[in-house]
Amino acid sequence: MRTHLVALLLLLSAGCTHAPSRPDAASSSDAVAARPEDVATIDGVMKAFYEVVNIAPDEPRQWARDRTLYSPWIHFVAIGKTLEVYDHPRFVASTEPLIAGGFREWEIHRTVKRYGNIAHVASTYEARTGPGEGTSGRGVNYLQLYFDGTRWWVASLVWQSEDAANPIPPELLPASQP
Repeated sequence: MRTHLVALLLLLSAGCTHAPSRPDAASSSDAVAARPEDVATIDGVMKAFYEVVNIAPDEPRQWARDRTLYSPWIHFVAIGKTLEVYDHPRFVASTEPLIAGGFREWEIHRTVKRYGNIAHVASTYEARTGPGEGTSGRGVNYLQLYFDGTRWWVASLVWQSEDAANPIPPELLPASQP
């Protein structure tokens, strides 16, 4: 287990440079200001986190709003048949084809472990891709957040979609779901 954790930490830190302890979302020339309701609370971050990816086919994307949720050094880690690590621009580029046909994802269960100005969120989701009912799936997003005295930032995101080898455990599901 420790070996896997060390490997994951090395992957996450690869390419990271020192960043200010209090990132300024307005430091990028194409940045937009975060909506206060999106970043004032953990609930606000999670609401925005799911709202920005719920896109009807050919609907305008909310990538600028999405970017305001994350620290400048954010890494997205997808665990599946292969391990994929993305920064925000690469995440956008790789997921754009998926959401172009319509994508809906919603939270069905959440657990939050908070200590002071840091929080770990386990957010179980269901998703549908494509028009109409589309193809369904579910999985778990793990988010690490911190509060800088002004707002909440997502520092990292790791997720895994459910499959036959990795069913979602009962403690990460609502009481009414198997």
